[in-house]
Amino acid sequence: MDFIDNIEAALGALAGLLWGMPLVFLLVGGGTFFLLYSRFLPYRHLAQSVRLLFRRADPNDPGQLSHFQALSTALSGTLGMGNVSGVALAITIGGPGAVFWMWLSALLGIATKFYTCTLAVMYRGRDSEGEWQGGPMYVIREGLGNRWRPLAYFFGLAGLLGTIPVFQVNQLVQVLRDTIAIPAGLTSNVSHFNFDLTLGVILAALMFIVASDRLQRLGSVTSWMVPTMVAGYLVLTAVVLLSYYAEIPHALAQIVTDAFSGSAVAGGAVGSVIVTGIQRAAFSNEAGIGTEAMAHGAARTKEPVREGLVAMLGPVIDTLLVCTCTALVILISGVWQSGDHDGASLTATAFGELFPVGGATILAVLVSFLSLSTVFTFWYYGSKCLGFLIGARYQHHYIWFYLLLIIAGSVASLNLVVNLVDSMYALMAIPTMTSALLLAPKVNAAAKAYFSSSEQQ
Repeated sequence: MDFIDNIEAALGALAGLLWGMPLVFLLVGGGTFFLLYSRFLPYRHLAQSVRLLFRRADPNDPGQLSHFQALSTALSGTLGMGNVSGVALAITIGGPGAVFWMWLSALLGIATKFYTCTLAVMYRGRDSEGEWQGGPMYVIREGLGNRWRPLAYFFGLAGLLGTIPVFQVNQLVQVLRDTIAIPAGLTSNVSHFNFDLTLGVILAALMFIVASDRLQRLGSVTSWMVPTMVAGYLVLTAVVLLSYYAEIPHALAQIVTDAFSGSAVAGGAVGSVIVTGIQRAAFSNEAGIGTEAMAHGAARTKEPVREGLVAMLGPVIDTLLVCTCTALVILISGVWQSGDHDGASLTATAFGELFPVGGATILAVLVSFLSLSTVFTFWYYGSKCLGFLIGARYQHHYIWFYLLLIIAGSVASLNLVVNLVDSMYALMAIPTMTSALLLAPKVNAAAKAYFSSSEQQ
C-alpha cells in the first residue's frame, strides 16, 4: 500500500503544481481575450446556436456526425460525474464560493469553445489511414505548421492519459454501492472490494459492446441517452428545489459571498476557492481542454463557424444549468458541512435528505446513464489520441487497455484518480489554448465572412 500511497501523493503534488495561477490565467485570461476579441459574438448568437442544432447535415459534407450528435457526444463527455461528483468535490474542497468561479469559467468558456471548435473543423487533417479527423493535435499540425508539431504530440499524449475512464467508473461504482447495494444488503461499507470489482467487469462488458461499432454507434447512443437523462435529472432537481424554494436565495447568497471571502476554506484562502472553482469547471465543461474539439471536429459540415456556434452551447447546459442545480441541492441540504461524505456520495446523500422517498435511487439511475455516456465518449477520445501518436491502423488495440482501466477504476481510490485526471487536464489545456490564441485571427476572419454571407438569410 505504501507504493500506492506514494503514487497518490506524487500525483497530488503534480496536480497542485500544474493548477497554479499561470494555468488559471491561461484559461480565464484566454477566455476573456476570446470574448473581447470577438466583440461578444458568442453571446449575441446563442439563439442561432439552438436553431443550428436541428439543421440537416449535407451527406456530401466531410465528417461523421450531425450537429446534434456532435454536441451530444461532446456533452456526454462532460455531463455525468463532472456535474454530480465534480460539483460536490468543488464545494467540499473550496466551499460554496467555488461554484461562483465555476459560473465565471463557464461564461468565458462559451467564447473559448466557439474558437476551439471552429478551429477543429477549419483545420481538420487526415490520419495515417486517410480519414478526416479533428482535434487540437490536427489544429496544431495543420494550422501552425511542422515547427509546432511537438506540441501536437504533447497534446496527444496528455489526451491519451487525460481521457481514461477511472474517475467516472470510480464514482459510478461508489454511488451505486452507497445508494443501492449497501441498503439492499449486497455488500457493506467496510468490505466492498468484490462488489466493486464485479461491477467494474460488467461496465467493461458494456463498453466493449458499444465500442464494437465505433463512432457511428457512439453518436446514435449519445444522441438519445444524453438529452433523456439530462431532462430526467433536471426534473428531479426541479422537484427538490420547488419543495425548498424559500432556501434558494440563501444558497445563492452563500455562493456569491464565499467566492470573495473564502470563509468556508481553512484560513479563508480566496485563491484556493478560485483555483478549485476553475479546476472543477474545466472538468465539468472542458472548455479549453481540447476534448470538445475532438467531438465537434467530427461534425458533418464544411462550415467551421457553424460548428463553433453549436459547440458554445455546451457550457450553458452542463455548467450554468446542470451544475447549478446540483450545487443548490447540496447547499440547501446542508450535508456538505458534516465532512462525512465526498464526491458522488455527497450528492446522493443530499438528494436522499431532501427527497427521502427514492431520491437517491432515482439519482443513481440517472447518473449511471450519464456516467456511462462519458465512459463511451472518452474511449473515442483516447483512441483518437493513440491513432495520432502511433498511427490509425493501431488505434483499435486501445480498447483492451481501456477495458482494463475501467476495471481498475472501479477499485481505485478517489484521490488517486482525481489527481491523475486533474494533472492531465492541465497539460491538455496548454496546447489547446496556445493554438487557439495563435489562430484566433483566422476564426475572426471566418466569422466575418460567415455572418456576411447569404447563408444567414
